[in-house]
Amino acid sequence: MIAKDEQTRRPFVTVKLAQSLDGRIATSTGDSRWISGTSARRMAHKLRREHDAILVGIGTVLADDPQLTVRLLKGRDPLRVIVDSRLRTPINAQVLADGAARGTLIATAETVDWHLVSEMQNLGVEVLRLPIASDGSGIDIVRLLDELGRRGIASVLVEGGKGIVTSLLAARVVDRLIVIIAPKLIGQGTEAIGDLGIAQLSEAITFSAVKIRRLGDDVIFEGQLRW
Repeated sequence: MIAKDEQTRRPFVTVKLAQSLDGRIATSTGDSRWISGTSARRMAHKLRREHDAILVGIGTVLADDPQLTVRLLKGRDPLRVIVDSRLRTPINAQVLADGAARGTLIATAETVDWHLVSEMQNLGVEVLRLPIASDGSGIDIVRLLDELGRRGIASVLVEGGKGIVTSLLAARVVDRLIVIIAPKLIGQGTEAIGDLGIAQLSEAITFSAVKIRRLGDDVIFEGQLRW
């Protein structure tokens, strides 16, 4: 079990990315299945099993309709956490289907329409209403992590998308980054990480420890971030 931050009580945050050699997580049409190989996808399910919660943004739900469960090996499913400031999650999404709603928490804005909240709650979803971040980019992601910590969530696996990963890195709350690098070139497409406001190389995010290994045709980078 991965331990939480004992000082802040905030969960330990692992960001997992699967990208092409040129840093793309999807093509220009949004196609992302599958960038990584079978062995790497199995590893991703092992990571899900090891964490208390799995977190994605609404963009990932709308584009991929993921189940966010442990399927490629035995193990418990983590709590599914969807960051959805306008509550756009479809009621027929796989994260809500066949009773899955009761294992799903949706973090949304305090200002969202109450009727939408009630609709989700009637399905069994826990809806957490949070303030908007000071930059207006979406809900306050640090506040969300604090709330998860108060619920006893010790570890969170983040599987995208680009906006969520960028917000977490910008807020300096990521503890571990795992990047699955596939030997593929995509060219124009969706970048893995957005603008972090870094103008000088001296400001670049670095790592206190790094492991690199090969898994099938893919290369796995794992680094502990240095803040």
